Amino acid sequence: MADETKLKIVVFGAFGAGKSTLIKTLDPLSKHIEANCAGGTTTVALDFGRIQNNGCNIHIYGTPGQERFEFAREIIGRGMDGAILLVDVTSPMDDFTRHLSDSLHEAKVPFVVFLNKCDGSGANPGQFNGQFGSSELQVVSAKDRRQAKDALLRFAGTLTPRPNGHSHA
Repeated sequence: MADETKLKIVVFGAFGAGKSTLIKTLDPLSKHIEANCAGGTTTVALDFGRIQNNGCNIHIYGTPGQERFEFAREIIGRGMDGAILLVDVTSPMDDFTRHLSDSLHEAKVPFVVFLNKCDGSGANPGQFNGQFGSSELQVVSAKDRRQAKDALLRFAGTLTPRPNGHSHA
């Protein structure tokens, strides 16, 4: 269909923030490449999911959360229309999350901050107020499909989709 559009949204966040969970919640048929590590598994390449909404194909890519995978984040991020910075509010603000935020600001990529794990032990979402410049903060559980999808679609509605076939991703 010539009138269909496409958005590429990339999910960034520190190790354990819930990126893979968010994408699996949004698209139960999502693809995930992981490896075993201390404490369970970790994304080593990417997660990929998609959602269709009113003729718009939203492609959602999840990035690895370890600092050593900067090269993978750069490759996955090419051509993105917007980004989600997923933050685990049970942990204090860390240098890596600040680096991700600064990198998105420097690249002038529109992004929203999803505050995850607000129901977790030691959760302190208030500590993140004012930490991400003008980017909007939303409380979103990566495990709640309706909440995650509503937040994603609200953010997607602020972006300018490209016609299909003209992707630079």
